[in-house]
Amino acid sequence: MDSGARLGDVGSDVLCQNSVHPVRPRLPMLTPSVIAAIVVSLHVLGVIAALHAVMTVRTAPGAIAWAGSLVMMPYFSLIPYLIFGRSRFAGYVNARRFNNHRLREIRQNMSTQELDSLSACLVMNPDQECMRALPRLTGMPCLGNNDVRLLVNGEATFQAIFAAIDAATQVVVVQFFIVHDDELGLELQRRLCARAKAGVRVYFLYDSIGCHALGRAYLRALEEAGVHVRSFATHPGFVNRFQLNFRNHRKLVIVDGERAFVGGHNVGNEYLGRRPPLAPWRDTHIEIRGAVVLELQMTFAEDWYWAAHEVPYLLLPPPRRFGDMVCQIVPSGPADAQETCSLFFVEAIQAARKRIWITSPYFVPDEAVSAMLRLAVLRGVDVRILIPARPDHYVVYGASTIYAHQAVCAGVKVFRYQPGFLHQKVILVDDDAAAVGTANLDNRSFRLNFEMMVMTAHPAFAASVAEMLEADFAQARQIDREDFLGAPAILRVAMHVAKLFAPIL
Repeated sequence: MDSGARLGDVGSDVLCQNSVHPVRPRLPMLTPSVIAAIVVSLHVLGVIAALHAVMTVRTAPGAIAWAGSLVMMPYFSLIPYLIFGRSRFAGYVNARRFNNHRLREIRQNMSTQELDSLSACLVMNPDQECMRALPRLTGMPCLGNNDVRLLVNGEATFQAIFAAIDAATQVVVVQFFIVHDDELGLELQRRLCARAKAGVRVYFLYDSIGCHALGRAYLRALEEAGVHVRSFATHPGFVNRFQLNFRNHRKLVIVDGERAFVGGHNVGNEYLGRRPPLAPWRDTHIEIRGAVVLELQMTFAEDWYWAAHEVPYLLLPPPRRFGDMVCQIVPSGPADAQETCSLFFVEAIQAARKRIWITSPYFVPDEAVSAMLRLAVLRGVDVRILIPARPDHYVVYGASTIYAHQAVCAGVKVFRYQPGFLHQKVILVDDDAAAVGTANLDNRSFRLNFEMMVMTAHPAFAASVAEMLEADFAQARQIDREDFLGAPAILRVAMHVAKLFAPIL
């Protein structure tokens, strides 16, 4: 009896102990052999990823940088490579082929009068040397019968865009890289909803990474009003969060197939200069009316098809006289057979005989563009680069400082805009051609983003761009060699480190 009681007591004690201290499963021990297996596996994956980089990364410096880091330090570089490493967007090529086929069908259904009107606008051999290679480079014709108006700041830009949207009767196309749900964003939303409720076809395309902070409520209000809403994403769903390349950086508004707006502005209060510390914001847009608006619609249709798997409703510009300006649309992106954006800058610089003035928020040129700038200086061309004095991304700012120092040493005149952040993307070639659009002077615009530039050949338009840039240079400080050499040693080292990231900036 006593022994049984004792056994029972022991069993009760064990139960009590288990209830107080439950038995936990043993975790596998990280023995030296397990650690070695993990390290070997990471290095094997690193070698595989390095081979992938060598085969796919567009530039030799970029391939060397990725391959070296993946082989030697795969534990630090594998995840960044998954996020930043891809530089070709093969999937978009198939979408482009199908979309182009559908667009050819649309052209074939045009009436004889419409085809004659469009054919009359073709410019087979532009007088301006900077435009002669562009039709074959882009696959888009050079067109006359256009009128282009410069919009020199955010107030002028959105006043013109909102007025055009309010007057729309058939179709409105809106495409931006960034849209905020602040005062300006809500104003755009209100006007788009009003047009959609009035029976106008409204298309709203936004980049899923650029608009990562845009609330679902903003988009739902557009959809409930009848707006066609799509996001541009390189991959569907959660996977897109890990792919920061291949962003759609274009900013485009088209109204009734007749009027279009292109430039550097996104939608947000900062673009009106209402958000310190980068205020006042300096940016430029253009308003285009005429035959070339059809080509802008074609470019939007390509992006829309990728996002929605359908071709949007397109309108031909009316067959009437708009103006005597010649325009060339230069869409570019990672699905291009050639590096369209980089070659566009090369062509503009090498064609300059008197001056080439370029403004860009980021100055991280590749070797081809750098060589063209140096050669232009040797030809006696007035080469000027206008960049910001205030940084919005410190790594890019550091790398830009190194490249600016090298350009100054080669004879390029480099200026830093003082009043606020400079975001405009403008090129002036001599006295008869100028380009405005979305492309920056960096590898991301050259090879990784979808961009849009519009080259306009006309002395009056070039004169208006020159007048605008002269006012900007008057508010800028020309830098010299001491801007870099006079910086503290630790800061110069940091700038050189930032330059190592040039292939992904």
